[in-house]
This record gives sequence, structure tokens and C-alpha cells, in this order.
Amino acid sequence: MYTKWLVPSRRSRIPAVLIAFILLLATVIPAAAVTFGVPDGEGHPHVGLMVFDVGGRPSHRCTGTLLSSTVMLTAGHCTFGTSGGRVWFDADVAAGRPGNGYPFAGGTGIEFSEIYTHPDYNDGAFYLFDIGIAILSEPVVLDTYGTLADIGTLDGLKTQRGLQEQSFTVVGYGLQSVKPTLQADLVRYRGTVNLIDVSGTAGIPAGTSVLLTNNPGKKASGGTCFGDSGGPTFWGDSNVIVAVTSFGLNQNCKGLGGGYRVDQADDQDWINTFLD
Repeated sequence: MYTKWLVPSRRSRIPAVLIAFILLLATVIPAAAVTFGVPDGEGHPHVGLMVFDVGGRPSHRCTGTLLSSTVMLTAGHCTFGTSGGRVWFDADVAAGRPGNGYPFAGGTGIEFSEIYTHPDYNDGAFYLFDIGIAILSEPVVLDTYGTLADIGTLDGLKTQRGLQEQSFTVVGYGLQSVKPTLQADLVRYRGTVNLIDVSGTAGIPAGTSVLLTNNPGKKASGGTCFGDSGGPTFWGDSNVIVAVTSFGLNQNCKGLGGGYRVDQADDQDWINTFLD
């Protein structure tokens, strides 16, 4: 399993395992789903299971969202250093095996013709510019695609009362559970999470990340885990994306989950170069 480490600051070198949500396909863990969530069915057909190649071979998997018929948004730590890949939009990818070819080329997955990582991305500090784009080799025509949130959407919540009342929908193909029982389904899941903070955490500066609940509770019924990286955090029940799943603070997918914000002008300027 591929993991990243967050070093909170030079003075406090307390390692917190960041959930890279990228599963090595060669491991015994095949994949999975949003924690404490429910099967999504056809609720978000514009969200797909992405497999990326390194050196021409399947290496890791992530989640992504179509912004148009050919442009797919995901995390930068998913796209960085890759040589190719493909995506499946089935609600249950496992049900289509082996005919769909997962995780290899030559099946029903749609190949990527181009892959891009944010030009300022640094793998040693991936959380600073953690967005990537994959261009599909053939269009996927749908009635609805993901759209980017208005600039500063999350900043507007910092001074509002009831910050924790703000709910978001996370969607992904990542692990449902790590402990006490590993649950690994190649199924698209969705869950509801609540907003914790947008002021940064553990050395990650404000304006970069959003912290979200990652355990079920009175007002939350979902979280993110390995394999969800790059998946969308939607505003409420809408198709408006405020962040992409980026990190977590422990390897058991408990506590808080972190998203890389896409409601910032510089990020949207870069993303929109692929949409114009």
C-alpha cells in the first residue's frame, strides 16, 4: 500500500500518516469504498475509478470526476510520474470482471490520451498543489458533469455560525473499512461528511486544504479512505466540487479527512485551460 507522510512543521516533527488513497494493484488489497457510506448506484455517473500506469504497467488507482465529456479532475499525487492509464465509470467495477479488463488496457476502460499534474506540484509537499487532469481518448456523454465551486466558497464559511452544520457529499471507490475488518469493494460509494475547518492543519497553510469529518455520527455518515484520492467533495447534494480528496491523518481512516480545495483562483485558472 502506498502511503505519504505529512511533516507538520520543522519544530514538531510528529509523523501523521496521510491517506494517499492509492492502492498498489500488486498487493493483496484489491480496492474499496467510502467509509460508512452507501453504494452510489447511478447517483454520480460522472465519477469514475481511475487506474494509472507507471513504466507502462498498472501501478495505482484513484477516483476522479468528469468536468466535461473528456476532461477528468483528480489529485496531483495520482497523476504525478505516470505513463498512462484508464477509467471505468461502472457503479460496480468488480461485477464486470474479467470482461472489463480491469485493471489493464484492452477492456472496457477508457484510455487516457494525456495526463497533467499541476505545474507547481511537488511530491515532497503534495498537499500544496494536489490536483491533476486526465484527458480521455473518447468522450463520455452525460446529462451532468461536475462543476467547480465559486472562488472562495469555503472561505465564506469561516466566519459563519454553525460551521459544523455544513454538509458535503464525498464519492469514491476507496476502502470501506481498514480495521477491525478490511472491506474492499470495487464499487462507487457515497457518504455525507461535515466541515471541520478551512484554516489549514499540521503545517498545511490556509487556503489549501479543507478538513472534514471521517467517522459516522449524528450529522455525518461517511468518510474517505485509501482509493478515494482525487474523488470529489460535492457541496451538499449538488454537482459543485469544493475539493478533491487528498489526505488523511492516520492509516486506519479514522478521525479527520482532508481535501485539496479547488475554490481558489489560481487552481481554477489552470483547470480551465483544459475546459476552454
